[in-house]
Amino acid sequence: MNTKKKGLLVVGGIFLLIVIAVLALPFLIDVNHFRPTIEAKLQQTLGRSVQIGEMHLSLLAGGVSVENVVIGEDPAFGSAPFLTAKSLDVGVTMLPLILSRSLDVNSITLREPELRLVRGNGGKWNFSSLGTSASSAPAPGRGNRRQPQTAPRSEPTNSAPPNVSIGTLRITDGKILVSSVNNTRAHEYSNVQLKASDINYTSVMPFSFEAGTPGGGSLKAEGKAGPLDREDTAATPLNANVSIKHLDIASTGFVDSSSGLGGLLDYDGSLQSNGKLAETKGKASVDKLRLVRSGSPARQPVSFDYATQYDLKRQQGSLQHGAIQVGKAAATLAGNYAQQGEATVVHMKFIGNNMPVQEVQGLLPAFGVVLPAGASLQGGTINTNLGIDGPLDHLVITGPLNVANTRLAGFNLLSKMSAIAALAGVHGGNETDIQTLASGLRVAPEGIRADNLSLIVPALGTLTGAGTIGANNALDFKMVAKLVHGGGLLGGISALSTLGRSQGQLPFMIKGTTSNPIFVPDVGKAIGNSVTAPAQGVGGLLNGLFGKKNKQQR
Repeated sequence: MNTKKKGLLVVGGIFLLIVIAVLALPFLIDVNHFRPTIEAKLQQTLGRSVQIGEMHLSLLAGGVSVENVVIGEDPAFGSAPFLTAKSLDVGVTMLPLILSRSLDVNSITLREPELRLVRGNGGKWNFSSLGTSASSAPAPGRGNRRQPQTAPRSEPTNSAPPNVSIGTLRITDGKILVSSVNNTRAHEYSNVQLKASDINYTSVMPFSFEAGTPGGGSLKAEGKAGPLDREDTAATPLNANVSIKHLDIASTGFVDSSSGLGGLLDYDGSLQSNGKLAETKGKASVDKLRLVRSGSPARQPVSFDYATQYDLKRQQGSLQHGAIQVGKAAATLAGNYAQQGEATVVHMKFIGNNMPVQEVQGLLPAFGVVLPAGASLQGGTINTNLGIDGPLDHLVITGPLNVANTRLAGFNLLSKMSAIAALAGVHGGNETDIQTLASGLRVAPEGIRADNLSLIVPALGTLTGAGTIGANNALDFKMVAKLVHGGGLLGGISALSTLGRSQGQLPFMIKGTTSNPIFVPDVGKAIGNSVTAPAQGVGGLLNGLFGKKNKQQR
């Protein structure tokens, strides 16, 4: 045999031995030997109980795979596990593992994890205590699996957590469940994908994140975080760009479903935090906005360009810039907000000047206001200065509203007020011109109240009064009509009775609903309790005109 052939045989033999050794190593090295140590170190690092299942060495994959990972919860947030995962792949440096059986981790991949995010009283989240020196280990997460006897798990101490370094962390096909300690209903974010690198307590970590949101939307974030805060993970510095598409606001898990607040949100913006002060800015657009429980989706989308500052420790912030656009109508929003318990409470001012009525009317359903069937507002402007106060899911909006020179098309107010119009001696077509409409408003979850309402309809006169629109759109208004031309027939009738004190005026009520208002003359109030016999004859005349009995109108 020549030298060349001998050399080939030697090389081939060595290669075969290496292959055999590689294939045999998983059987020679029992990686489960490291399990108690890994559990103890993870528990000390996270400040939570940690359980991991069987471990398997895979040289071809360059690491160790772990089955059934469970990380326990902070006891203040319940006993259900904080995180569970079907499997965990750990990339390790093979040479130290083979030669000295030491475990040097360079990557971690969590597959199909389920993560519970729970908001507690005071606005604190369950992940805030991860890795903090004050954490204590809660009860084990899931099941009562027997622990290895060779290395008992050590309890975490109040000493600072050890330095930990992971080259790359990945989460694939995950699930996030968002709830609160007072509302355990979970809102699911699916198909969670996360990649982060250079994870430790001393460096900045690049990351990317994406997930499917409840209701079929999507969320993406990309940026840098760190160094990790040892006392409060939520205070870790962060710089990220965020993109949200078609997020169903009512199903996020951050809004009380009973509030009625809803809509589909698109958002592009940025978040910068030094761990103490967070600054956000961006542009949001909400389609099918709904603001009150009795409301229905707005027909007009709303866009919002804003900038805020938020003090993470005090849990309060300010809206420094807020520009709202509804079609061609523009308004501003500014003020303060704060976290109080589980609620975000706001104190804001909404100012809109000379907003085109036709652009704004598409928002009326969001406030629970529905125009009569077939009716629409045409032309005119709106001016308003509203205060917005209270929790986001139970807002109370108050302030003046003024509408000028608009037309209610497709609705004949005079025909609805036929009895009153007949007394005034006026007639009208299938539309109503409104010179001015002014009122003080209070919009709340239980409905809308209008005070000091004044409506000037040139064809009829001036209508004044006050009333409410209930959460079910029911109308309950008490009004007075000061009719044009001195009241026509009413002017002549009033000369025969005590109506002479308020000649040309007729009290009436508005009942029914916003989509089908019913105008009822208040004859009893008009005649008064001290009307003499001739006046009772007047009452009979009015009742005859209205076709109703006086008792039914009260």
